[in-house]
Amino acid sequence: MTKILMVCLGNICRSPLAEGILKSKLPEDKFTIDSAGTAAYHIGSKPDPRSIAVAKKYGIDITNLRGRQFEHKDFEAFDLIYAMDESNYNHIISMARNEEEKSKVKLILNEITPGENLSVPDPYYGGDQGFENVYQMLDQACENIKKNSI
Repeated sequence: MTKILMVCLGNICRSPLAEGILKSKLPEDKFTIDSAGTAAYHIGSKPDPRSIAVAKKYGIDITNLRGRQFEHKDFEAFDLIYAMDESNYNHIISMARNEEEKSKVKLILNEITPGENLSVPDPYYGGDQGFENVYQMLDQACENIKKNSI
């Protein structure tokens, strides 16, 4: 069983979308997908209604997801940890105790543009189009994760 964690800042916009998208692409019996945020702003909260809406538009239901904060034990629980942006990547790396833990952490858009270290923009303060754009980026990244995982 491969365990993958998606991480953004608040765990209500980007990472729950990434979780839902990747879950829709990979078999449940071989993969566990979860999401978390580096900040504690939205612990226990549902995803942003705009994330829920764009996921629903593509046949993905993320209404049952709840925000949680990234914890050190996630390094032990997950094989891969995908950060949505450089700030969250740096935060996660700063929590790692050794090179093995650091090696699990990757920027998700490097799955599309290897080595470019691009960030998924935070759509929280943008309009609905920002969520659509983020969905499309994450869908492409998750498709590449699927190709490399199966």
